[in-house]
Order: sequence, then C-alpha cells, then structure tokens
Amino acid sequence: MSEISYILGTNGIWTDHLTTLDPYPINNDGNDDFPATIEDAPAQYTYSSVLFADNYWQELGAGAYFGDPDGEPVKGAYVRQLSSLSGGYGLDGDHSNVHLWYHGTVDLETPAGDTGATITSTERAGWWTTAEDQGAAAGFYYSLIGGGNRMSPVEPAGSGSHPIVDGYNQRWDFGAGTSANRTVLSANNGTWPNLIKFDVVGTNIVTTGQAIATKFYYQYGGRSNNVTAQFFFDSNLNPYNSNSTSITAISLPNTGTDSVHPTNINLTTSNMPPGVYAIYGKISDGNHTRYLYAPELVEIISSQPPVLGIGKPNGGQVVVGVSGVAGQTVVLQSSSDLHTWVALATNTLTSSGWNYTNSGVQNVSKQFYRAVLRP
Repeated sequence: MSEISYILGTNGIWTDHLTTLDPYPINNDGNDDFPATIEDAPAQYTYSSVLFADNYWQELGAGAYFGDPDGEPVKGAYVRQLSSLSGGYGLDGDHSNVHLWYHGTVDLETPAGDTGATITSTERAGWWTTAEDQGAAAGFYYSLIGGGNRMSPVEPAGSGSHPIVDGYNQRWDFGAGTSANRTVLSANNGTWPNLIKFDVVGTNIVTTGQAIATKFYYQYGGRSNNVTAQFFFDSNLNPYNSNSTSITAISLPNTGTDSVHPTNINLTTSNMPPGVYAIYGKISDGNHTRYLYAPELVEIISSQPPVLGIGKPNGGQVVVGVSGVAGQTVVLQSSSDLHTWVALATNTLTSSGWNYTNSGVQNVSKQFYRAVLRP
C-alpha cells in the first residue's frame, strides 16, 4: 500500500487516505529474514501526496519471519499501537489480530468475523479504548465514508500517545497546521490534476437564491497552463449518472508540484429546486479528470412563504390549512393579540398541503395564525 501511494504520487495522483495494518516489509526497514530472498518496498514513510494516513501495529509476537511477526510504526501517520489483542486468532495470532481489529471497525456487529476468526463481546470490551467506543470511533471511522474528524486532537490510546491529527498532511496548511510530517517524493511528473480537499465552510442549510460557501484545495503540475474545475449539485453520490446539475466552472492556473492552492467559491442555488443534495467538484486538464465530493450534504429550502386558509367546517373546530412547498419545515403559531405568539405545531411538508386542527380555541373571541419557515 505504501509503494502504491508512492507510485501514484510520482504521477501526480494524490491519495486521500492510506492505512497500514501491522506493516512488516520482508528484508527491508531493518528486517533480516534469511533465507527469504525477496525484498519488500519500505513502509516507514508517509509521502507528501497522501492527505491522511493511519497506522495500526503491534509488537506482541515473536518478531521472526517464520513466527508471528511484529509490525512497525509509520512516520507521518496517526500511529495506534495495539497492546492488548488476546483472543481472536489465539496464540501467535497477534499479527492477524491487527487485521481483525480493523475489521471490527467496519463491521460493528457482535459477533463479527473475517472468515478466519471472530470478534466476540470479550474482544469488543478489551481491544478498544473508551474513546474508540468498542470500534465505532476507530479505524474505518476516519475514512471519507466513515466521516470521523481526521483533525481531532484526541489521543485514543491515552495521554502522551498519539493524536489523530498527527496523520493529517502538514507539509501544506490544510487546516491542521504545518510541520515536516511527510516524506517528499523523489520525483513527480504532475500529470494528473487533483482536488485534494473540498468542504462547505458556511451554513449547509440555505434558502433558494442564497449562496453556499465552499473551499477547496487543488494541485496540478502537468503540461497545461490551466485546468478547469466544475462544481455540481447531485441527488446521489455518483458523478457518472445523470442526476447532477452543473452550477459553475472556473479556470485555475497550474500550481506546480511543490505548491497547493486553497480557493474559496460560492455556489449559487438560484436554479435549484428545494431538496437535499451532495455537491462535488470535477477537475480536468482536458485529458485527465478527477472528482471529489464534499463530506457535507446541503439542504435548499424554498423561499416561497406558505399560505394559510382558516375555517370551521360545519361549525366545529378551527382547521388551519397550510399550503407550501414540499420539503419546507413550517412552524404554525397562534396569538390572541398579535404580540405574543405561541407555537402550535411543527411539520415538514411532504406535499403541498397540511391541515392542522386547533381544538383549544372553542370559546375565544379572536385568534390569529401565522406560519414561520424554519431553516
């Protein structure tokens, strides 16, 4: 995995997330595994083209090639040493238990198995720290899909161990500060353009016509002087089907392979119907294209005010009809003096209409109603 990230990097392709599980490069990184003659690639470095790296390792085994090998920490990664792995694969199975430990952060059921061994309630209670919540806030949680905070200062293994943010690329300032926690690539032809990071930086709930503030980081060091970045609203997380709407496109200058450019852009919602959307960016130099979704969903709410209709069918209870746009969240309020308003009910419209029966105003001389849109 480390070598793959290196090869991708030399071609200008960024890796969002690299995970190493108890790495033990045969006849490399200080290992001498005679009589084996093969030599693995090194694994102790995190290269400058990796945004986030995490490393899970143990030294509970024999450390020998023919036994149960010990892994190693990785520079530039969030390093989590596993010190209690009893059970699982059993005696001399600690190396495999690292893989099983990570499996237990993907499959949160108990029991959970990887076809070779099983995580029972005993392993759930003993393998993860309190901060890791029996695997729910560990390992896979820090992937893009898991959505965990990769800039967290929390030290899951306890004070003085390693915080999560150690694994975030700090060669450039992506929000985690700057430090020399990456190994510079020996070469980089910059062939591919990259959207490295893309986030909603303002509110992600807006009314139609209100812009959504976003920020992205990109790098490109190929042959073209410029690249094009396009941004889309999408009803799912697949940029290859027909469910997305193009919002804007901008031309960006070549950054070179030793720079990363942060850029702010406001995405208009004027022509978008109300709803919940994913947003993504597409960057291309005309020959090479990459995509990146923001981890945050956005919600667009209609700015059209709801309309009320009030009546007493057959002389009975007061019925307030609310007409609006599906997806709007409406707070219906009442008042007897137009000064003090009391919330009667809140409802998210699933269609264009909603009827509310107010049974508490049988014997009042006057009553006023209004509907307020809630963000």
